[in-house]
Amino acid sequence: MGKRIFYFLLTNILVVLTISIIFSILPVKYITSNGIDFTKLLIFSAIIGFTGSFISLAMSRWMAKKMMGVQIIDPSGLLNDYEKAIVEKVHRLSRAAGLTYMPEVGIYNSPEVNAFATGPSKKRSLVAVSTGLLQEMDDDAVEGVIAHEVAHIANGDMVTMTLLQGIVNTFVVFLSRIVAFVASRFVKEELAPIVHFIAVFVFQIVFSILGSIVVYAYSRHREYHADRGGADLAGKDKMRHALESLKAYTNRIKSGEETSIATLKINNKRKASLFSTHPDLDERIRRLA
Repeated sequence: MGKRIFYFLLTNILVVLTISIIFSILPVKYITSNGIDFTKLLIFSAIIGFTGSFISLAMSRWMAKKMMGVQIIDPSGLLNDYEKAIVEKVHRLSRAAGLTYMPEVGIYNSPEVNAFATGPSKKRSLVAVSTGLLQEMDDDAVEGVIAHEVAHIANGDMVTMTLLQGIVNTFVVFLSRIVAFVASRFVKEELAPIVHFIAVFVFQIVFSILGSIVVYAYSRHREYHADRGGADLAGKDKMRHALESLKAYTNRIKSGEETSIATLKINNKRKASLFSTHPDLDERIRRLA
């Protein structure tokens, strides 16, 4: 889950930078002889910001498949026992969550205990689990993890995150251009356009990193909702068992090894930080009780 959010944010930054470059070439004038036209700049920033976030959302499922090497399971094909079991769990829990379109189901080869859900909409979603998850956790814990991921889809978390990212992008573009304009006033007139152009993209990257703190904060907040949703779908005992199994697993890992445990993305060896995608595991277990 943490990796998927990282890829989403990275894709978003790159897309927004690309769109910004294109718009910088076009004759979009928000700087007048009297200074900055803030209304035009805000509209300009919102167009870039929301376009970037929605392009990132549209690419999210494809990016996850490519980056994580997910092998999609064809429900109508010849499946082995564990593939049948995973598909059955995802579809059963999805129906219980009220989803009318079943998510794609995939498995990818990784020793990490990992699972994630992604996709641009409830109709075009994906639930993927790692081989490490299937090897390390028992059936009830796996069901709790899958229920948690299905809850993310049912809650529309990716769309909500995209809207939040669009707002963050808007302010990133808006503020970076104001700061760049101010910076360009401190150099010779002939150098001002070059300084402004470079400063825009430097500050856009800096503000994007700072803006990601807001996105990560929302990501941590929504995990509690997905835990409760998973408990509603699979039962509180299985959801709690999944969290406790992860805690037991992280406690067995030697210091410095597999520091990015990504099923529900918690490392029990350190507390959640501003850049953590998930809250502390003990706190999640406590809130679920």
